[in-house]
Amino acid sequence: MSKKIKAAVMVGFAGVLAVLVVWYFKNNSVAVLTPQGPIGQKERNLILLAVGLSLIVVIPVYVMLVSFAWKYRASNKNARYDPKFDHSRLVESIWWGVPLIIISILAVATWKSSNELDPFKPLASNVKPMTVQVVALQWKWLFIYPQQNFASVNLAEFPVNVPIDFEITADAPMNSFWIPKLGGQIYAMSGMSTHLHLMANRAGDYRGSSANISGEGFASMKFIARASSSGDFDNWVRQAQQSNSTLSLRSYTELAKPSKNGAVVYYSSVQNGLYNSIVTKFFDPTRKPSGEGAT
Repeated sequence: MSKKIKAAVMVGFAGVLAVLVVWYFKNNSVAVLTPQGPIGQKERNLILLAVGLSLIVVIPVYVMLVSFAWKYRASNKNARYDPKFDHSRLVESIWWGVPLIIISILAVATWKSSNELDPFKPLASNVKPMTVQVVALQWKWLFIYPQQNFASVNLAEFPVNVPIDFEITADAPMNSFWIPKLGGQIYAMSGMSTHLHLMANRAGDYRGSSANISGEGFASMKFIARASSSGDFDNWVRQAQQSNSTLSLRSYTELAKPSKNGAVVYYSSVQNGLYNSIVTKFFDPTRKPSGEGAT
């Protein structure tokens, strides 16, 4: 095979690979790259910035890898051989200067984003935020709405353009709460309560999942995050409050038992202080888990 044919094959392969990558991203929605909320948008921009800066180094490295391998192949007798070359101020300025600039830009971006994307930081909005308490169980998600006094399993609904303060804990192995289209994940751990502030800019059903392996039923530990209009949300609340089931410590004990592929379940009311009881029960080792024996 001639040199020109080999070069053409390499260029053609690179072209086909580039076309396949573009085609994949055009026809497949990558959740973190198509955000539907302000936090997700900022995280997407941060990802693109980091990838773009990395490509400044990665692309030249791969180009040089191929070109050097081709130029200095054993069969090329015309390649310049200079064993005494050991220093070039221009070359050293490039391979030290460019990474230094990239690291400096990333350092500034990291410092800025660490403050802007602090999960405990409430979102700036003229609308009053809504609180949703989240409990990671084996292997399902419990959502308690303290302001509306009801609860749901594996379905979290909230109005569009309303800041949501997710209070998150676990009554199971450590887990991670994640709605890719709205924002990054945050860990759910037994005995502690953390916060994640998110907001949806567009109505729709978004995939929610566990981002931390937590045992046998991890793969099916998914939920629906539904952003809806205020009217639809109010209708959903009224529908949920018509459920015949209530969430007391006793019924919560049954719910907390491990199960997989759980359906959406509603509880018309929630025992006062249940979320705090779930968090603080780990403070007293003599207390029975999940409120056993309580009514």
